[in-house]
Amino acid sequence: MTMLPAPVTRVAATAFRHGGIAAISRALPEEAAVALSYDQVGYAVMMATPSDLEDFAVGFSLSEGIVERPADILDCEIVMVEQGIECRMRLAHDVSARLAQRRRHLAGALGCGLCGLESLAEANRAIPRVGSSLSIAAPALMRAMREMSARQTLNRQAHGIHAAAFLDPTDQSVLVREDVGRHNALDKVVGGLARAQRSGGSGAILLTSRVSIELIQKAALLGAPILIAVSVPTAHALRAAEAAGITLAAVARDDGFEVFTHPSRIRFGVETHVA
Repeated sequence: MTMLPAPVTRVAATAFRHGGIAAISRALPEEAAVALSYDQVGYAVMMATPSDLEDFAVGFSLSEGIVERPADILDCEIVMVEQGIECRMRLAHDVSARLAQRRRHLAGALGCGLCGLESLAEANRAIPRVGSSLSIAAPALMRAMREMSARQTLNRQAHGIHAAAFLDPTDQSVLVREDVGRHNALDKVVGGLARAQRSGGSGAILLTSRVSIELIQKAALLGAPILIAVSVPTAHALRAAEAAGITLAAVARDDGFEVFTHPSRIRFGVETHVA
């Protein structure tokens, strides 16, 4: 794999604090134009943090429905090019032929996971229903959220970097990925799970961001029955989670969280008060 730029860059700055000035050094998150191509044809360009890009390429391909399983990608090469980074993927013949029939080109910008879509139908594509009977104790979800925060190594250096994670309740392990884009961070988790041959239906997705519709779409395609986030969901995302059978929890803080859909998957172990 080509040597990639560091995900964090340190720069000089002048700080004005408490009425005085001082020369400081500040760590900033790096972002790069990352092109995803299939069989030598460009498909998308996303602004992303240049780390875990194999996970990103596989996760994006699965989340976008380009491939159905990691084995559909025969190889993935990460290459530095003049204006950024290219993830060059080679697809199985039948998958490549199918992609040629539905090819579209999108250009995603930071903070917008649906930029460049050519039709409203694609933006509102059908979301598969998640029928898992998995349940997770509320304290386990809170511990996992704290562990995700503690393992944000890039964010501790530079701030402003999102994280997504996957909690496996069988062993309490938490897989964490970071990126300047919240959608990219989740794609990296999807790819990390797929490359490790782990099922997304066996645990919960954790996010440091607000929850918008495309994050529900990605979670549903992964088969994750529970999604919990630091910030609020949009009303559209809430309706999508309800329809998809996903347990959506949000506004996660040190003292707890709020559950908006399908609460039966979360074991509270306390008396429930209804306002």
